[in-house]
Amino acid sequence: MQDKAIAPLPAPFLVRIAAMIYESLLVTAVVFVASFIIIPVVGEMHAPWQRHLFQAYILGVLFAYFSAFWLRSGQTLAMKTWRIRLVNADGGPLTFKQAVLRFFLAGGRRLLVGAVRPRPPIPS
Repeated sequence: MQDKAIAPLPAPFLVRIAAMIYESLLVTAVVFVASFIIIPVVGEMHAPWQRHLFQAYILGVLFAYFSAFWLRSGQTLAMKTWRIRLVNADGGPLTFKQAVLRFFLAGGRRLLVGAVRPRPPIPS
């Protein structure tokens, strides 16, 4: 007897959008808490090295948040709320390499969108 696993169905578009909105609220809270932890350590962040350190720290915190949830259960808190699970093409859990690629490629897309979209000049 062959094991015929049922392929997971992709989540509907509106459910994914709702999960992204909810995730953005949760990520904002994570960034606020992480900022409250590091700002007393680094200081006022006037020097460029302090800003770069802060940005790298926040990027690391976000990677830890997403990769921990993706690798453990395949769901972040928002994904659990909307009953969405992140799986491999074969239906299995993500590997660490896939989590790293997913995180940095998603961030790269955001950077490209920001680079393509024209920005108005910042008034001095």
